[in-house]
Amino acid sequence: MPRTSSLPPPPAAPIGFAAACLRAVFYILLIAAFLQGIYYEALYLPARRSFAELGFTELCQSVLLAASALLLCTPSARRELPTVSLLIFALIVASLIREQDYYLDRHLFDGAWQLLVTLVLLPCLTLVLWRRQRFSSEFVTYGNSFSFGLFAAGFLVTYVFSRLYGRSEMWMAILEEHYLRTFKEAAEEITELLGYSLILIAVIELVLLSRRWQQARSLP
Repeated sequence: MPRTSSLPPPPAAPIGFAAACLRAVFYILLIAAFLQGIYYEALYLPARRSFAELGFTELCQSVLLAASALLLCTPSARRELPTVSLLIFALIVASLIREQDYYLDRHLFDGAWQLLVTLVLLPCLTLVLWRRQRFSSEFVTYGNSFSFGLFAAGFLVTYVFSRLYGRSEMWMAILEEHYLRTFKEAAEEITELLGYSLILIAVIELVLLSRRWQQARSLP
């Protein structure tokens, strides 16, 4: 574990307009690529396989979560925001495990994902609570960042909106006699993918913010 400083991070250099535009283009292209892949999934896969465990959308969800978890393991994030990064890492890894529930229940045992999620969350939450003063100090700064705003939006979209939006009862009421389960699954999984995309973008911004803080510390 790299040595961390208890001092608040120094003011970082502001993001230039050109850099902001470049990142915005990348994020737009990323989301557009996912939506195009979803279109091809619906176009070429039969309805019973679309938005299922082996479909494009489910695979992308796992890839986004894995990429977010790996980025949080970078030295910049761990050095500048160790407890905040740990808490976000635990949530993301728990979500990644939850996305593999079909395989874990099938190839290990029923309820395997719940056990693995507990093994991830329990020690991480315990450590964050133990270092709660450090967490509070980090959050004062991180909570006012662009990254936190994106993470909060991604969290709400993934864990609140998609769950409510994907309710079978609502889609039965909307479609009535035309109801097919595919509509419900598509609505929930696509919204969930959007939420995970926002979380990945938030993690990228967290890493970039941590690097700017490191650069500010290195200045005389």
